[in-house]
This record gives sequence, structure tokens and C-alpha cells, in this order.
Amino acid sequence: MNGIRLAFYMLSVCLICTPSLFAQSDIQLERDTILMGSKFQITIVTPDSALGNLQIDQAIAEIIRIENLISEWRSHTQVSEINRQAGKQAVKVDKELFDLTKRAIAYSQMTNGAFDISIAAMDKIWVFDGTMTEKPTEQAIQKSITNVGYQHIILESVASTIFLAREGMKIGFGSIGKGYAADKGRELLQAQGVKGGIVNASGDIALWGTQPNRKPWRIGINNPFKRHGIAKILKLKEAAIATSGSYEKYAEIDNIRYSHIINPTTGYPATGLTSVTVYGPSTEFANALSTSIMVLGLHEGKKLIKRFPHYKIIMITDKGKIIKR
Repeated sequence: MNGIRLAFYMLSVCLICTPSLFAQSDIQLERDTILMGSKFQITIVTPDSALGNLQIDQAIAEIIRIENLISEWRSHTQVSEINRQAGKQAVKVDKELFDLTKRAIAYSQMTNGAFDISIAAMDKIWVFDGTMTEKPTEQAIQKSITNVGYQHIILESVASTIFLAREGMKIGFGSIGKGYAADKGRELLQAQGVKGGIVNASGDIALWGTQPNRKPWRIGINNPFKRHGIAKILKLKEAAIATSGSYEKYAEIDNIRYSHIINPTTGYPATGLTSVTVYGPSTEFANALSTSIMVLGLHEGKKLIKRFPHYKIIMITDKGKIIKR
């Protein structure tokens, strides 16, 4: 896709399964599919493969429902209508979308704008599909950031409306949308009684329970500076993981690599960090934190993560140094 997808961070994580030494009544089902323009993998632990496949079907249906609510790339969605009406009129939306937008604005406020869903207005300035051969002009960048600013997203709770105050503004949930979908997929499967599993939304991961052998899930965090290298293996039973990185999606111009993660204030790619992995209870919030810390950089990123003791972080600098908190 052309343009900026703040949430399309090709995250560096891998599932490491440990074979059981004993016969188990439970089995592990996995299914790969394409949702929200990305690869999803849904894994569940179940005693019944037929029932398990039906449950995976329902999780996929839930993620499709979310995409049809929040996608800015599908013309029929409420988000697309909000963007079409920018500077013109407010749009009435479902409570779910209203609440998601409200949380996104809160993430912007807590990061002083390092996170901003209105960065979608810059989707034609930087292009990370391999076709960009020249940097955008300073004039183009400065013009585009005039349409970026979470302060101009106006919410009216009684009417449940969203209004973009400036013509040319856009919002997009690329930065937290897949994390939100992973959380909702996990929530649905847990409500159905699935005792353990993983919803992996192209690296944004919500997991719970254990493997069939009763051992925790093992998630490897890749080190982009070492071929097949693992920075850390996480052993988890109930957690969410999100990674933002600058090394898999970028534009290379005049032998300089430009990250696809854009600073909403300056309009330029973030620098200093190559990878940020955040893990804690919520995939959506871990997504917001990893994005923000990529923009804020090492020093300010450390300060931010300290405010949330239920979340931990693995940062890899552009020099290859690994920092864990």
C-alpha cells in the first residue's frame, strides 16, 4: 500500500513451541489468514478440533467486523466517512469507534503528540513500497503537517459524533488497529471457554493460558542486527506484545535508510531506535507505547515506560545496543 500506515510495523516476534513429552488430551490448532491487509495467525488449545475450528471461524469474523468499522482504506466505513467530511461536518459513529478514538486522543495527550492518529493525513508524502527515490521537499512536508494534530479531532459524547476540524485532515487506526483486533479476538475466544491460545496480528500478539503441555507460551523477540538472532525469549501465560521497528519497512534514498515511523510533529521519520517491543496486559496499549517510544527516542521512551509498571520494554538502538526495562 502507498503512504504511511503507522500501525503496519512488521514486528519481530516468533512463536517457539515446545513439544510435549506426554500424551495430552488437548491439541493445538493453528490457522493463518490475511486480515486487515496483514498476516494473522490464530492458535488455540482445544480438546475438539471440529469445535476449535468453529471457534477460530468466529474469531476471524470478529476481526473482519472490526476492520469494517475502523478501516480508512475501505470506502464504506465510518472512519472513511469521517475523513470525507473533514472540515465540513461531524459524523455520528458507533460507541465502539467513539471510545477507540477517545482512547487514541488520550494516548496523544500522554505522549505530547508522539502518538497521533491524524498522521494519516501524511499518507501521500512518504511512501514505503520501494518506489520512492527522492526525499519529499521541505515545503511538502511542512504543508502536510498542518493537517496533523489530535487537538483538532472534536468528540461529542452525547451525540456520539467525531468531527475533524480542518479540511484535509484524516484519521487512521493503523497504529493500534491490529492490536485492538488481537485483544478483541482473545476476548471472544476466552468467552467461548478456549483455555489457551494466541491471536497474532502480524506481530501484535494477545495470548492467554498455556500450550497443550501446560507450559507457558514462548515468544522470541528478534534482534535485527543478528541473522536468526533472538534478543530475548519471553515465557508468558497471559500477556500482550507489540513491536515497532524501522528495519523491515523503509525507504532508502541516497544510501540513507528512512524509517516508515513518522514523527507527527516534524513530519520526518523517527531516528535513534531500530526496534521497540512492549509487553503487558493490553495489545492496543502496548501498540500505542511502542509507536510512541520509537518517536520519542531512548531517553524520553524510558521516562514514558516508567509511568506504566504493568508494562515492560525491550529497546534496540540503531547501534545494536539492547536495553531492557
